[in-house]
Amino acid sequence: MNTGSIYHGRSISQEEERLYHHLLHLVQTEPPHRLIERFRLLFIEGTGYPDPELQKTVDLLIQSPSAAQNFRFVLNRCCHILINRWQSRPHQYEKVAELISLFESKPSRPIAGDFSRSRLINRQRQITQAFQHTEQYLTLKRLSSVLLPELTPAESQPFGTLIRRYPYLYEHCLVTEGTPNVQKASIRQLQAERQKQFELDLSKYVTYQVRRASSNRVIHPVENPTLLDDRSLSSALHQFTGKIDGNYTCKDVAKRFSVHCQQAKSYKHFKADLYHYLTDAVNPAYGNRHFNQQLGQFLKQTYSESENQPLSDFLMTRTCSQLLNFLVIDSLQQPQHFVFIDLLSNLGATATTRLLLQIVLLCQRVKPYLEKRFSVLFHHYEGYSRDRVQWLVAAMENLQLALSTNFSDLNLCLVHQLVR
Repeated sequence: MNTGSIYHGRSISQEEERLYHHLLHLVQTEPPHRLIERFRLLFIEGTGYPDPELQKTVDLLIQSPSAAQNFRFVLNRCCHILINRWQSRPHQYEKVAELISLFESKPSRPIAGDFSRSRLINRQRQITQAFQHTEQYLTLKRLSSVLLPELTPAESQPFGTLIRRYPYLYEHCLVTEGTPNVQKASIRQLQAERQKQFELDLSKYVTYQVRRASSNRVIHPVENPTLLDDRSLSSALHQFTGKIDGNYTCKDVAKRFSVHCQQAKSYKHFKADLYHYLTDAVNPAYGNRHFNQQLGQFLKQTYSESENQPLSDFLMTRTCSQLLNFLVIDSLQQPQHFVFIDLLSNLGATATTRLLLQIVLLCQRVKPYLEKRFSVLFHHYEGYSRDRVQWLVAAMENLQLALSTNFSDLNLCLVHQLVR
């Protein structure tokens, strides 16, 4: 790291460099409990650090006119230096939570020194305490939840504690402005590991169910890896992998429609066909009441200025991404999701997820976009208790199944035996 280098669009000062190099050296030489105590003295207390020169370095950062806005990035970076080391050692995962919880503790040491030094310590403590209200801190809290061992989830716990169950949220919920690239890589690796583990657990469960149905012997039970009951899980697997349209699976239907789209005379004709492709997946008793009309009106207004143009990859991708906004949620700034709740209330989580799956199978480039929509929902509701958002838990579980069974190496032959 060189002086004046750019870190996420922000110049790195010499003081920051000294601080980061200091922690990088310590993390390789000192045990976690000592590092956490050093961190507490340096940032939470603002006094008593055993290296006075390093304390002066932090003082200079706090004295900066931009400290109130930018010190959060310094704290975030310092946390990640320690976390990157511990994240590669599963037996040290709990130290991540211990480190992050420091910000919820109050300073215990009296403020000593002359007037100017006392003011500086007070300013540092105020800035550090304000870190709890930043997106960077919230992201670190989520990461500690992801790394901690999974406990039997209680209905009264915050919905946000379930994040470790949904690897498709990781890149959207565990990365924020200021997250180092090395940490992003660690999160992607963790996501891949957790996803692979879920697929393995689901495969074992399906194998168990198939053997139990075809054998009279007592077989050692395998735990359902989802929060759905066995019947709901079996129904979801059927919807996402079984033959739901004559002899065709969701994936088959999407492939057929994709081929058909290549003959579309114009973007307008594509939208008309897309309307039927989607409404075919919706129960007419619900769709004919108002949803089909809503969907038709939405598609009519979508890129209406391009209706006479030929269908392009750009129009296909943008249309599907706008559909996901309409069907799920737009953004944190515009968090209305009445359509999504109405779909869940009338069709149920599995049928609603199948509708979303049909869009992603048609245009796989919008898969990350769908995951992002669900991360917005997660962000919106993570502070609610689980018992208040059971509908969202069911939706999250169904999406995990839909993506795992259609975008992975999961043994679908076994799944097909179960859902026939």
